[in-house]
Amino acid sequence: MLYQINKYYGERVQTRKGHVAKTIREVCKVVQDVLKEVEVQEPRFISSLTECNGRYEGLDVVSPGEFEVVLYLNQMGVFNFVDDGSLPGCAVLKLSDGRKRSMSLWVEFITASGYLSARKIRSRFQTLVAQACDKCAYRDSVKMIADTTEVKLRIRERYVVQITPAFKCSGVWPRSAAHWPLPHIPWPHPNLVAEVKTEGFDLLSKESVTLQGKQSAMEGDAWVLSFTEAENRLLLGGCRRRCLSILKTLRDRHLDLPGNPVTSYHMKTLLLFECEKHPREMEWDEACLGDRINGILLQLISCLQCRRCPHYFLPNLDLFKGKSPSALENAAKQVWRLTRELLTNTRSLEKL
Repeated sequence: MLYQINKYYGERVQTRKGHVAKTIREVCKVVQDVLKEVEVQEPRFISSLTECNGRYEGLDVVSPGEFEVVLYLNQMGVFNFVDDGSLPGCAVLKLSDGRKRSMSLWVEFITASGYLSARKIRSRFQTLVAQACDKCAYRDSVKMIADTTEVKLRIRERYVVQITPAFKCSGVWPRSAAHWPLPHIPWPHPNLVAEVKTEGFDLLSKESVTLQGKQSAMEGDAWVLSFTEAENRLLLGGCRRRCLSILKTLRDRHLDLPGNPVTSYHMKTLLLFECEKHPREMEWDEACLGDRINGILLQLISCLQCRRCPHYFLPNLDLFKGKSPSALENAAKQVWRLTRELLTNTRSLEKL
């Protein structure tokens, strides 16, 4: 099994990684140029997309043809972070003191009740990006995607990039994730927990399934919680990253289904839960890789059948919300087919 996995990793996984890395370089050149134009128009939106040792800070691969670039904004200072649980997976930023309104860099995006509106900032940013697309050096190969409040670009008719304005929240931890880590589980080690909590989380200005259909005025002002850095930090060590790369490759090759019921993020989430189930480092030795992959796929089948996949840090947030029951049911069958193949045929990876 280990021989088969390593062979699969060397052939299929590395090929996928190579393609994705090449696409990222291509896409980031265009995005950097667009953001440079935005910055000329509006210096408050400073591009934070920088390359460091071949990796781009703030870039997330959604799938091989879809990417998200997080644009970190400055000066959250005068706002308090409030997550009271009324909007699962979201939080608001409220002026800490009404008198500080005029001191904020983002004064015209603050609502009458003192909230910094995610939607208003995004709307302004969308206008700027649309203008930048017409002016930038790559204007012939980049288009704004129209029917959305998100800032989405289509590049060379092949790739989609979402640019999401965000604030980094370091040194604070959201109340809705206060239960983490679970007290009776030895993983992650307290030192790692401390690191993760210091790293903090991000607040993103984007559409969220949770917010759709909510009538409250607050929904447009709410920010979406994101724990990308924390998740990546937890997956260092042992064969965890390798495991994720294999799962993503299997997903792209066999589970890229109508309605997109199974995403790379679902795989990442279930991998984190698997780390809790197998808290000892020796269980993440290369020799256990096959068992871990099968365990995660079985867990995925169970989630698809129950039609619920809780977020790792925010258990009240269901990552399957908004997916159609038929898409989830179809996915459960496909994942079962794949898992059965892996469990019963030692050479299955040669064909997958």
